[in-house]
Amino acid sequence: MKLEGFPQTVSLRDGTPVTVRPLAAADAKALLEFYRSLPEEDRLYLKDDVTDAGWLHRFVALVGSGEVVSLIAERGDKVVAEATLYRALRGWSTHVGEIRVSVAPALRRDGLGTSLAGELVKVATRIGVEKMVIEVVENQVGARKMFRKLGFRQEAVLHGHVKDINGTKRNLILASSDVSHVWDAMEALVADFSPSAE
Repeated sequence: MKLEGFPQTVSLRDGTPVTVRPLAAADAKALLEFYRSLPEEDRLYLKDDVTDAGWLHRFVALVGSGEVVSLIAERGDKVVAEATLYRALRGWSTHVGEIRVSVAPALRRDGLGTSLAGELVKVATRIGVEKMVIEVVENQVGARKMFRKLGFRQEAVLHGHVKDINGTKRNLILASSDVSHVWDAMEALVADFSPSAE
Protein backbone atom coordinates (compact mmCIF):
# COMPACT_ATOMS: atom_id res chain seq x y z
CA MET A 1 0.00 0.00 0.00
CA LYS A 2 1.40 3.35 -1.08
CA LEU A 3 1.02 6.05 1.58
CA GLU A 4 0.72 9.63 0.32
CA GLY A 5 2.35 12.63 1.99
CA PHE A 6 5.57 10.98 3.13
CA PRO A 7 8.33 11.47 4.02
CA GLN A 8 7.62 14.34 6.40
CA THR A 9 9.94 16.34 8.60
CA VAL A 10 8.54 16.84 12.09
CA SER A 11 10.06 19.39 14.46
CA LEU A 12 10.01 18.30 18.08
CA ARG A 13 9.43 20.70 20.98
CA ASP A 14 13.13 21.56 21.15
CA GLY A 15 13.33 22.11 17.38
CA THR A 16 15.03 18.79 16.60
CA PRO A 17 14.03 17.64 13.09
CA VAL A 18 12.88 14.04 12.71
CA THR A 19 11.90 12.35 9.45
CA VAL A 20 8.67 10.32 9.50
CA ARG A 21 7.98 7.83 6.71
CA PRO A 22 6.47 4.40 6.08
CA LEU A 23 8.58 1.37 6.94
CA ALA A 24 10.17 -0.31 3.92
CA ALA A 25 11.51 -3.87 3.83
CA ALA A 26 15.03 -2.40 3.63
CA ASP A 27 14.48 -0.79 7.06
CA ALA A 28 14.11 -4.14 8.83
CA LYS A 29 17.61 -4.23 10.30
CA ALA A 30 17.38 -0.62 11.55
CA LEU A 31 13.97 -1.33 13.12
CA LEU A 32 15.31 -4.39 14.92
CA GLU A 33 18.27 -2.34 16.19
CA PHE A 34 15.85 0.29 17.50
CA TYR A 35 13.80 -2.24 19.42
CA ARG A 36 16.88 -4.01 20.75
CA SER A 37 18.20 -0.64 21.98
CA LEU A 38 15.14 0.00 24.16
CA PRO A 39 15.71 -0.64 27.87
CA GLU A 40 14.30 -3.90 29.15
CA GLU A 41 11.84 -1.98 31.33
CA ASP A 42 10.31 -0.55 28.13
CA ARG A 43 10.14 -3.92 26.39
CA LEU A 44 8.66 -5.45 29.52
CA TYR A 45 5.15 -4.48 28.45
CA LEU A 46 5.26 -4.91 24.68
CA LYS A 47 2.81 -7.39 23.19
CA ASP A 48 5.47 -9.11 21.08
CA ASP A 49 9.14 -9.95 21.55
CA VAL A 50 10.33 -7.21 19.21
CA THR A 51 13.97 -8.23 19.68
CA ASP A 52 13.40 -11.55 17.92
CA ALA A 53 14.37 -11.84 14.23
CA GLY A 54 11.38 -14.16 13.68
CA TRP A 55 9.03 -11.43 14.91
CA LEU A 56 10.67 -8.98 12.51
CA HIS A 57 10.20 -11.34 9.55
CA ARG A 58 6.48 -11.79 10.37
CA PHE A 59 6.02 -8.06 10.97
CA VAL A 60 7.57 -7.04 7.62
CA ALA A 61 5.35 -9.62 5.90
CA LEU A 62 2.25 -8.09 7.55
CA VAL A 63 3.33 -4.64 6.37
CA GLY A 64 3.74 -6.05 2.86
CA SER A 65 0.24 -7.59 2.96
CA GLY A 66 -1.37 -4.28 4.00
CA GLU A 67 -2.66 -5.71 7.27
CA VAL A 68 -0.20 -3.48 9.13
CA VAL A 69 0.81 0.13 8.50
CA SER A 70 4.12 1.04 10.13
CA LEU A 71 5.59 4.52 10.35
CA ILE A 72 9.16 5.04 11.49
CA ALA A 73 10.80 8.21 12.74
CA GLU A 74 14.46 8.72 11.93
CA ARG A 75 17.05 11.11 13.28
CA GLY A 76 20.03 10.92 11.00
CA ASP A 77 20.26 7.30 9.91
CA LYS A 78 18.81 5.83 13.13
CA VAL A 79 15.24 4.78 13.81
CA VAL A 80 14.13 6.59 16.98
CA ALA A 81 10.43 5.66 17.04
CA GLU A 82 7.92 3.36 15.39
CA ALA A 83 4.13 3.48 15.28
CA THR A 84 1.90 0.72 13.99
CA LEU A 85 -1.70 0.49 12.86
CA TYR A 86 -3.01 -3.09 12.87
CA ARG A 87 -6.27 -3.85 11.07
CA ALA A 88 -8.19 -6.89 9.92
CA LEU A 89 -8.58 -7.18 6.17
CA ARG A 90 -11.56 -9.54 6.46
CA GLY A 91 -14.32 -10.25 8.94
CA TRP A 92 -16.51 -8.20 11.22
CA SER A 93 -13.80 -5.83 12.50
CA THR A 94 -12.43 -4.41 9.26
CA HIS A 95 -13.52 -0.95 10.46
CA VAL A 96 -11.35 -1.21 13.60
CA GLY A 97 -7.64 -0.46 13.88
CA GLU A 98 -5.26 -0.99 16.79
CA ILE A 99 -2.46 1.52 17.40
CA ARG A 100 0.90 0.80 19.03
CA VAL A 101 3.65 3.42 19.50
CA SER A 102 7.25 3.07 20.73
CA VAL A 103 9.62 6.02 21.16
CA ALA A 104 13.29 6.08 22.20
CA PRO A 105 13.59 7.24 25.83
CA ALA A 106 15.65 10.33 24.92
CA LEU A 107 12.85 11.67 22.68
CA ARG A 108 9.86 11.09 24.92
CA ARG A 109 7.77 14.03 26.08
CA ASP A 110 8.78 15.95 22.95
CA GLY A 111 5.56 15.30 21.02
CA LEU A 112 6.94 12.56 18.78
CA GLY A 113 4.61 9.79 19.99
CA THR A 114 1.58 12.06 19.68
CA SER A 115 2.69 13.17 16.22
CA LEU A 116 3.11 9.56 15.04
CA ALA A 117 -0.27 8.56 16.48
CA GLY A 118 -1.82 11.54 14.68
CA GLU A 119 -0.29 10.47 11.36
CA LEU A 120 -1.68 6.97 11.86
CA VAL A 121 -5.14 8.44 12.46
CA LYS A 122 -4.86 10.26 9.11
CA VAL A 123 -3.86 7.00 7.42
CA ALA A 124 -6.68 5.15 9.21
CA THR A 125 -9.22 7.62 7.87
CA ARG A 126 -7.98 7.13 4.30
CA ILE A 127 -8.20 3.33 4.50
CA GLY A 128 -11.67 3.16 6.06
CA VAL A 129 -10.90 2.62 9.75
CA GLU A 130 -13.69 4.14 11.85
CA LYS A 131 -12.72 3.06 15.36
CA MET A 132 -9.31 2.94 17.03
CA VAL A 133 -8.36 0.70 19.94
CA ILE A 134 -5.33 0.41 22.15
CA GLU A 135 -4.19 -2.21 24.61
CA VAL A 136 -1.83 -0.99 27.32
CA VAL A 137 -0.52 -2.54 30.48
CA GLU A 138 -1.67 -0.67 33.56
CA ASN A 139 1.92 0.33 34.39
CA GLN A 140 2.38 2.21 31.08
CA VAL A 141 1.41 5.57 32.55
CA GLY A 142 2.97 7.71 29.80
CA ALA A 143 1.24 5.81 27.00
CA ARG A 144 -2.08 5.94 28.82
CA LYS A 145 -1.75 9.70 29.28
CA MET A 146 -0.87 10.27 25.61
CA PHE A 147 -3.81 8.24 24.35
CA ARG A 148 -6.19 9.87 26.85
CA LYS A 149 -5.16 13.26 25.41
CA LEU A 150 -6.02 11.87 21.97
CA GLY A 151 -9.56 11.09 23.09
CA PHE A 152 -9.27 7.39 23.95
CA ARG A 153 -11.49 6.23 26.81
CA GLN A 154 -11.02 3.14 28.93
CA GLU A 155 -13.48 0.38 28.11
CA ALA A 156 -12.23 -2.49 30.26
CA VAL A 157 -9.53 -3.75 32.58
CA LEU A 158 -8.58 -7.40 32.23
CA HIS A 159 -6.97 -8.38 35.52
CA GLY A 160 -3.84 -10.53 35.31
CA HIS A 161 -4.41 -10.87 31.56
CA VAL A 162 -0.83 -10.48 30.31
CA LYS A 163 2.53 -11.77 31.42
CA ASP A 164 5.49 -9.47 30.94
CA ILE A 165 8.85 -10.80 29.69
CA ASN A 166 9.72 -11.77 33.27
CA GLY A 167 6.54 -13.81 33.68
CA THR A 168 4.80 -11.35 36.02
CA LYS A 169 1.05 -11.07 35.47
CA ARG A 170 -0.18 -7.56 34.69
CA ASN A 171 -3.56 -5.89 34.19
CA LEU A 172 -4.42 -4.99 30.60
CA ILE A 173 -6.38 -1.83 29.85
CA LEU A 174 -8.52 -1.70 26.71
CA ALA A 175 -9.40 1.77 25.43
CA SER A 176 -11.03 2.99 22.26
CA SER A 177 -12.19 6.03 20.36
CA ASP A 178 -14.05 6.75 17.16
CA VAL A 179 -11.68 8.25 14.60
CA SER A 180 -13.78 11.46 14.57
CA HIS A 181 -13.25 11.87 18.34
CA VAL A 182 -9.50 11.40 17.93
CA TRP A 183 -9.56 14.18 15.30
CA ASP A 184 -11.41 16.48 17.72
CA ALA A 185 -8.88 15.74 20.48
CA MET A 186 -5.96 16.34 18.12
CA GLU A 187 -7.38 19.74 17.15
CA ALA A 188 -7.71 20.62 20.84
CA LEU A 189 -4.05 19.73 21.35
CA VAL A 190 -2.98 22.24 18.70
CA ALA A 191 -3.43 25.06 21.21
CA ASP A 192 -1.18 23.19 23.65
CA PHE A 193 1.52 22.00 21.26
CA SER A 194 1.70 20.82 17.71
CA PRO A 195 4.93 19.58 16.09
CA SER A 196 5.35 21.20 12.71
CA ALA A 197 5.36 19.01 9.64
CA GLU A 198 6.96 20.22 6.42
